[in-house]
Amino acid sequence: MINIGVIGCGYWGPNLIRNFVFNEKTDVVSVCDLRKERLDFIKRVYPFVDITDKSEEVTSDNRIDAIAISTPPSTHYGLAKSALENGKHVLIEKPMTVSSEEGEELIEIAEKNNKILMVDHTYVFTTAVRKIKEIYDSGEIGDVLYYDSVRINLGLFQQDINVIWDLAPHDLSIMNYILQKDYKKVSAIGVSHANPEIENIAYMTVHFDENLIAHFHLNWLAPVKIRLTLIGGSKKMIVYDDMEPTDKVKVYDKGIEIRNIPEEVYNILISYRTGDIYIPKIENIEALKIETDHFAHCVETGEKPVTDGEFGLTVVKILEAAQRSIKNGGRIEEIK
Repeated sequence: MINIGVIGCGYWGPNLIRNFVFNEKTDVVSVCDLRKERLDFIKRVYPFVDITDKSEEVTSDNRIDAIAISTPPSTHYGLAKSALENGKHVLIEKPMTVSSEEGEELIEIAEKNNKILMVDHTYVFTTAVRKIKEIYDSGEIGDVLYYDSVRINLGLFQQDINVIWDLAPHDLSIMNYILQKDYKKVSAIGVSHANPEIENIAYMTVHFDENLIAHFHLNWLAPVKIRLTLIGGSKKMIVYDDMEPTDKVKVYDKGIEIRNIPEEVYNILISYRTGDIYIPKIENIEALKIETDHFAHCVETGEKPVTDGEFGLTVVKILEAAQRSIKNGGRIEEIK
């Protein structure tokens, strides 16, 4: 059995604990949080788990093989570094760190100690996103022309990160997993209505070398909750609506056909194609179960995780460039 320690049991931590408790390959040994009421709750639900308010007791515990970190982003680096240096494998919530320098150092420490470093980009493990990846890899939709994403709702306003760092990691991880392309430049604009230092509405564009563009609308101040992604291909188009209870993915045989007409007034003729719509079958499996299974498998075998440190670092680098762009009035910034 792989003995697990969990640091942070606020919103997401209990979900990690539940999945690791019921995983046949893992046991939860210890849980840490600064709030007594959260620890008391965990103890009532899982009386066999040790509780503590000191993270160093978890990172240095010789019984523990791996640590899951579910705390505010600003604390990720310090906790993950301590865990890795104490010989623990690490699963860390998104975003991996608040700077690429911190992320690069964690990757180096994990490699030096021969430990698994995996980032908790849960959407990558949803059956809907994996089905989209399968469709894309098959070549069914053709070349991708655009990637458009909307992730908006009313709240939850964060105190230490803005709306881009809070919401965009979900959509960037989905795009990164599906497309696996090189991201060159980013531009973004945002506004603040509560804390002047923390943007609560933002629009971000990722630029590619090829004829492809990706756009993200992020908002904590919307009257409705929308989780919608459009992927436009040269052959077909995909609509992914995460708010749909069952039919989350739809594939549209729609698009345009461009023909060059020589010696005509208009040299380019655009015709529209409208065909069938189909809804692929998607299994109803909790993404976090798939993810914790994958983490346990990687710890057991040494296999590289799908969302390893490099995957998480790519997301952080895009977020950094977007933040620089906002501060510079929407100027296009290089992804370093």
